[in-house]
Amino acid sequence: MPQKPIVLDAPTPQKRALTAEALQAEILEKLTYFIGKDPIVARPHDWLKATIYAVRDRIIDRWMESSRETWRTGNKRVYYLSLEFLIGRLMRDSMSNLGLMDVVQAALKNFNVDLKEMLNLEPDAALGNGGLGRLAACFLESMSTVNIPAYGYGIRYVHGLFRQEMSEGWQVELPEDWLAHGNPWEFERRESSYEIGFGGHVAPVQEPDGSTRLEWRPAEHVLAVAFDTPIVGWRANRVNTLRLWSAQPIDPILLDKFNSGDHIGALEESSRAEAITRVLYPADSTPAGQELRLRQEFFFSSASLQDIVRRHLQQYGDLGSLSDKVAIQLNDTHPAIAIPELMRILIDIHGMKWAAAWKLTKATFGYTNHTLLPEALETWPVALLERMLPRQMQIIYAINAEVLTEARALGGFTDGQIANLSLIDENGHRRVRMGQLAFVGSHSINGVSALHSDLLKKTLFADLNRLYPGRINNKTNGVTQRRWLMQCNPGLTRLVSERIGPEFLDDFELIANLDKHADDPGFQDQFKAVKRANKVVLAQVIKDRLGIAVSPDAMFDVQTKRIHEYKRQLLNIIEAVAQYSMIRSHPEKDWAPRVKVFAGKAAPGYWNAKLIIKLINDVARVVNNDPAVRGLLKVVFLPNYNVSLAEQIIPAADLSEQISTAGMEASGTGNMKFMANGALTIGTLDGANVEMLEEVGPDNMLIFGLTADQVAEKRARSEVPRSAIDASPVLREALEAIATGVFSPDDPHRYRDLIGGLYDHDWFMVARDFDAYAKAQRAVDALWIKPRKWYSIAIRNTAHVSFFSSDRTIRQYARDVWSVPTVGGSA
Repeated sequence: MPQKPIVLDAPTPQKRALTAEALQAEILEKLTYFIGKDPIVARPHDWLKATIYAVRDRIIDRWMESSRETWRTGNKRVYYLSLEFLIGRLMRDSMSNLGLMDVVQAALKNFNVDLKEMLNLEPDAALGNGGLGRLAACFLESMSTVNIPAYGYGIRYVHGLFRQEMSEGWQVELPEDWLAHGNPWEFERRESSYEIGFGGHVAPVQEPDGSTRLEWRPAEHVLAVAFDTPIVGWRANRVNTLRLWSAQPIDPILLDKFNSGDHIGALEESSRAEAITRVLYPADSTPAGQELRLRQEFFFSSASLQDIVRRHLQQYGDLGSLSDKVAIQLNDTHPAIAIPELMRILIDIHGMKWAAAWKLTKATFGYTNHTLLPEALETWPVALLERMLPRQMQIIYAINAEVLTEARALGGFTDGQIANLSLIDENGHRRVRMGQLAFVGSHSINGVSALHSDLLKKTLFADLNRLYPGRINNKTNGVTQRRWLMQCNPGLTRLVSERIGPEFLDDFELIANLDKHADDPGFQDQFKAVKRANKVVLAQVIKDRLGIAVSPDAMFDVQTKRIHEYKRQLLNIIEAVAQYSMIRSHPEKDWAPRVKVFAGKAAPGYWNAKLIIKLINDVARVVNNDPAVRGLLKVVFLPNYNVSLAEQIIPAADLSEQISTAGMEASGTGNMKFMANGALTIGTLDGANVEMLEEVGPDNMLIFGLTADQVAEKRARSEVPRSAIDASPVLREALEAIATGVFSPDDPHRYRDLIGGLYDHDWFMVARDFDAYAKAQRAVDALWIKPRKWYSIAIRNTAHVSFFSSDRTIRQYARDVWSVPTVGGSA
C-alpha cells in the first residue's frame, strides 16, 4: 500500500514531500557514507545511527530557519540555565514531532529492521537526576512548540549521575556510559569556546582618564566548548537549541613533564579540567567535593553568560538593551553564581557603572525555586568563594551591602530579620546563601505550585518578600503531553482520538471532552483494554529484569521517584508489610491483588535512602516467596530508573503514590504524568496534588493525611510520635516486624535505627500519617473491585489533565516573566 506523503515546512518557498521510498534511500546513503557499512553486514546499532542521521537532516532545515528568523526579526530570546536536562532518548520524540513515525517505520521495514526494537538501542542521555532535569527537558520542548526563541544551557556530563544496579538488595553506583559510542544528535561548536577562570587575585587597573577599575586575574583557566542538540517542537514549527558545555584543558598535555618521565603528572591539567564535566552532583561531603561542585556551577554559568553577551553584542552592538532582548531563567539555585558573574562582565569588562549594571542584571534574570528543603538550598563557604572566585565574592559583598542598606532605610526590620535578609549566613562558619542571592538578583521569583509559592512567601523568603513585595509569583509545573501521553502511550492516544477526534493533539484543552464518556461502559472496556496491554508490557519488563512473574490483572500500585525520606517510600513499604500480615491472618477476605512497583535512585551519600531501598528489596524477597500470600501481593524494585523506564511504567500504572510529607514537595511532575495516563492518585495535600484535586474533583482522588499547616504545628510542639504508634496496633506490629529482623534474618538489627527514628522524632510524619494512609488504601481496594467506578475515575483523570501541560506553564512564564509572545493555546 503506497505511503501517504508527509509534508514538512522547509526554508525554501517549495514544500518537500517525504515518502517511505525517499527516506529509505536517505537511510541507505547514511549507512553507506556516514557509517561505512554495507547493508548486508550492518548491525542494529548501525541502522539506528543511520536513521538518526536521516531524521536529523529534516530537523536541521527547520533549525536553521528558526535561527534565521530570530536574527531577522530581532525577537527576544529566552535562556534557560539548568544543571540538569533529562532529555531521555530523542529519536522517537523527534520523529513524532516531525510527523515521521509511520514513514520511518515503513522505510525500515523494507530493510527488515524493526523500528521498536531499534529505538530501544538508543541510550538515555545521562544529563539529569529527576524532576528538575525532566522539567527542564519538557520546558525546552514546549518553548519550541509555542514558538519562543530559546536556548537551554547546561553541562555535557560524560557519566551523568550514576547507573544504579542492585547487589543483594543494596544500591550499587556505576558510571553511565551514554557517550561511549558518540552522540549522533549533537554538533560540536569549536567557534563557541570560552576561557573560564578560577582562583587568582583581583588587581586595580589605572584607566587613561585617571579612574581605576578592578580586574580579575585568574590563576587557572579551562576551556568551555559548546555542543549543540536541536530540540524539535510539535509539528516542527520551531527548533530550538540545547547547548551543553564540555570542559577541556588549555594544554591537553604538559610535554616538558611527559618528556622528563612524569607521564601521569603531564596529564594532571587535563584531568583537572575534564573532572568538571565528568559526573553530575559529585559528593560534596569533602572540601574537594564542594570545590568541584562550585567549579561545575561557575563553569557552565560563566560560559553561558559569555555566549549570551557575545550573541547580543553581535546582533545589537550595545548592552544597554540586554534586558529588552534577553531573558535568563535560573532553574533552581545551582546557576545563582551567574548573577555576580554578569555584574563582573558588565562592570569590569564593558565599563558599565554599578547602578546601571545592577538594574540591568535584575531586569534580565528570573529565578525558579524548586524546594523548601534546607539541604537543597545551596550555601557555599565564604572562604571557598574568596579563594576560587575572588572578584565574584567582592561583588556579592557589594550586593549584600545594598540589600541591607535598603532594609535599614525601609525600617521595621529587627536585627534578627536583617540577619535573615543577609546573603551571608554568619552563624558558625560564614557561608553565602545562594537562594538569597538568586532572589535579590532577579525581578521574578516563582514557586512551582500554588502551595509551594505560598510557603515561599510565608516561610523561606518571608523577610525578602516583605522587602521586595510582588516579586514572588506562582508558575505551576507541567509536563509535555507529546512525550508523556502521545509517545509513551500510543494505544491510549489512538483511543482518545477515535472517541473525541484528533484535534486535541494540537489543542490539548480539548481532551476535556473525554469527561462526557467517562461513564460509558463500552468506552470503559476499551480504556481498560489499553491499560491491560500496557501492564502486559511492564510485566514482561519485570520478568526480564528481576525474574519475578506478576499478573497484569492485579492492581499496579506505583511509586517511582528519587528516594528521599520526605517522599515517604518508607510509609509505603511499611503499609505493604501491614497488608502482608493481614493477608496471612485473614485469608478468607476478598483482597484486591496488588503489585507494588518501586523505582528511583538514592544519592550515594544518603544512608537512610539507601537503607530504604534495601528494606524494599528485603520485604520483596519475603513476600514474593511466601505461598500463604497466594500471589495477592507482590513487591518489586526496578533498578536504574530513567526516562525510558518511566515511559514503560507510567502507562501501566493503576495507582499513583504521591504521598510526600505535606509542605515538602514543591510540585512534583510524576503525579501529572500518571494522571494523564489514567492512574488514580493516592496522595497528601502537597505540591501540585492540591491543584490536581481542584481540576479533577475530590471524588476522583484519594487524599489523606496531615496538611502543611498541621505538619508545621506538630513540629513546632515537638510532639512525641510514640503515642501515635502505640495507638495503632497495625502500625506497631509492622514496625516491630521490620525492627526485629523478620525481613532481615541475616542482620536482625539492620533496620533498628531506621524504625527507631519514627519513635524518637518522626520528622516526616510517617507514623502520624500511617492510619490515614492505610484507611485510604482500603478505600482503594473497595474501588478496585468495582471496575465501572474505577475506570470512570481513571478516564476523568485523563480528561482533566490539560492544565498540567508544560505548554500552559511556558505561556505563563512568557506572559508574566519573560515578556515574549507565544502561539496557540491559552495561559
